[in-house]
Amino acid sequence: MAHRKEDDKMNEIKEYTEKVFEDIKHIDEFGNEYWSARELGKILEYSEYRKFLSSIKKAMISCEKSGQNVENHFAQMDVMVDIGSNAKRKLKDYKLTRYACYLIVQNSDSSKPVVALGQTYFAIQTRKQELSELEYNNLTEDEKRLYRRNQARKGNFNLNKTAVNSGVKDLARFHNAGYKGLYNGETADDIFKRKKLRYREDILDNMGSEELADNIFRIAQTDAKLKRDNVDNEYTANSVHYEVGKEVRNSIERLGGTMPENLPTPKISLKELEKEVMKLKE
Repeated sequence: MAHRKEDDKMNEIKEYTEKVFEDIKHIDEFGNEYWSARELGKILEYSEYRKFLSSIKKAMISCEKSGQNVENHFAQMDVMVDIGSNAKRKLKDYKLTRYACYLIVQNSDSSKPVVALGQTYFAIQTRKQELSELEYNNLTEDEKRLYRRNQARKGNFNLNKTAVNSGVKDLARFHNAGYKGLYNGETADDIFKRKKLRYREDILDNMGSEELADNIFRIAQTDAKLKRDNVDNEYTANSVHYEVGKEVRNSIERLGGTMPENLPTPKISLKELEKEVMKLKE
C-alpha cells in the first residue's frame, strides 16, 4: 500500500507539471507549438524578466554548441502588456520551441522545485518530439499528414473535455460551429460531401498537412479561449468556436494563404496510410 501511495503522489506531480507547462503553450497560425519566454520565466519563479534573461542567454549558447540554428528555437517577438489605466506597452520577448525550453530549464536554478520538475518534463517531451521538431521539413507529405493528424487527434480529445466542462452537451453542433467559422459556413457534412468521401470516412483523415495545420490552430485556440474566458454555457461555447474558426480564416487571408476549402484532398486517406505503415512494420 505504501508503494501505491507513493505512485499516486508521483502521478499527481506529473499531472501538475504537465498542466503548468502545457497551460502556457501557444499554437501559431501554422500549427506549431511555442512558449513565451516572459510567461515561462514567471512559471519558473523569476521575480524579474531581466534575471531570467541570463538563463536564456546560456541556453542560446548551448543551442549553438549543439549545432542548431539559434534563431529557429529562440525567435524574437514583440508582445503588448497591460500597464494599467487601459494602457499597453510593447515589450521584447522570445518565441521558444520545446527544445529551447528544455535548454532554458537546464540552465536555470534547479534548487527551485518547479525548475527541477521542468527539467524532467521538457527532457522527456523533447525526446518524444525530437524528430517532428528538428526534422519535420525533411518529412514526406504523407509523413507530415500522419504527424499533424496525431496532433489534431490529441487536440480534439482535450477540446472535447474542455467543451463539456464549459457546458456543451451537443458536441457535433459545437464542432460544426468551428468548421463553419473556418470554412466560410460549411459544416462537417458539407466538407464530407465536397471531398466526396465514402460512408463513415473521417474528414480529418482526408486532409493534407496544410489543411490539418489550419484545423490544429482552430482546435488549440478554441480550447485556450474556453478556459481563459471561463465559459460556462453551451451557446457561448459554440459562439467562441465559430469566432475562433473565423479568426483563423482571417489570418490565412491576411497571410495570403490558400483557404482550407480550396486545398486539395489527398488521393489516399490516413486510415489507409496507417494500414500500410503497420504492414511495413510487420
